[in-house]
Amino acid sequence: MRAILIAGPTASGKSALALTLAERLGGVVINADSMQVYRDLRIITARPTVAEEARVPHRLYGHVDAAENHSVGVWCRDARAALAEAKQDGRVPIVVGGTGLYFKALTQGLSAVPSTPADIRAAVRARCDREGPEALHAELARRDPVMAGRLKPADRMRIARALEVLETTGRSLADWHGDGMPAILNPDHAVKVFLAIDRTELYRRIDARFDGMLAAGALDEVRALAARGLDPMLPAMKAHGVPWLRRYLLDEIDLQEAAEGGKRDTRRYTKRQVTWFRHQMPDWSWVGVDTALSDIERMWRN
Repeated sequence: MRAILIAGPTASGKSALALTLAERLGGVVINADSMQVYRDLRIITARPTVAEEARVPHRLYGHVDAAENHSVGVWCRDARAALAEAKQDGRVPIVVGGTGLYFKALTQGLSAVPSTPADIRAAVRARCDREGPEALHAELARRDPVMAGRLKPADRMRIARALEVLETTGRSLADWHGDGMPAILNPDHAVKVFLAIDRTELYRRIDARFDGMLAAGALDEVRALAARGLDPMLPAMKAHGVPWLRRYLLDEIDLQEAAEGGKRDTRRYTKRQVTWFRHQMPDWSWVGVDTALSDIERMWRN
């Protein structure tokens, strides 16, 4: 099955490009952004608007509750179904987003790590909050030196995940990575592009977009999310801007400081996105944002 895969840093214009392509080619837009799956976070994650979603079919947007710890494995399952639907409907699948691991799993396969029971996850994360990640890393070094050697002592999320898998299965996460599911798409049959954009322009877009999200009601969205009292280590609670706006709502900082913090975190994340794709997906084509539409259409025809 042929497909178009569009990745790029946050605020580079991926969603608008995918929408235009879908209209021109008779496509369906399939989300590959780990934060845009959450229904609670339409504004703060810059999900397509209701009007944009009405122009062409969109899949895997806003279908997951913020209380869920959504995983790449679950996304792969949902993406497989969305791709099958596109094939049945005769539509061009256009997979778009900034989560590199989703694209890697889509085209290279994924290890089959089992889910963690809620009580084990809660216990490990409570310990992480109480004792700190360095203490848990020291425990991991005793029980699973292979995984401990791969993780930095301050990497709270990954240390907790490694211990959760160890507690649940009695096996190292490294062992589970040896098992897995095959790729969903043959990468040789896909147009694979990463949007390259000047850093100064990207940072300008990030700042303007965050200000726009605040004007559109992002603060009310975060207020409603905070009112649910969810585990602060859940992915949705750590979406760019959410922790800073929560601090504002708690009167810990002013709104300008919260906005600057959210913008700064987003800028730093885009640097990691670029570095990750450059090293992990070397066969992807890097295209400029100004020529991306024509470049992708040409590659699709060829």
